[in-house]
Amino acid sequence: MFAQTVTIQNEQGFHVRPAQLFSEKAGQFGAEVHLKTSEGRTADCKSMLELMTLGVEQGAVVTIEANGDGEQEVVEALIQLVESKFGEA
Repeated sequence: MFAQTVTIQNEQGFHVRPAQLFSEKAGQFGAEVHLKTSEGRTADCKSMLELMTLGVEQGAVVTIEANGDGEQEVVEALIQLVESKFGEA
């Protein structure tokens, strides 16, 4: 298992577009990937709906965990997506 923590930086948090981008990126890898909030809630990163139900807002600290084929690569790709603010200004 590989895990890394990151802070959500984009202004709107996990709304529709970031959740879609996040789930699409996670789906490109074979590993199981989960997003965990600091409150202990968890979502499958390949499910846009599960990600949106977490209600993650700007400033939230989340942990991305992956297990399986390409686990480190998928976590690093998702961290990069978060740090780029999902391409938002």
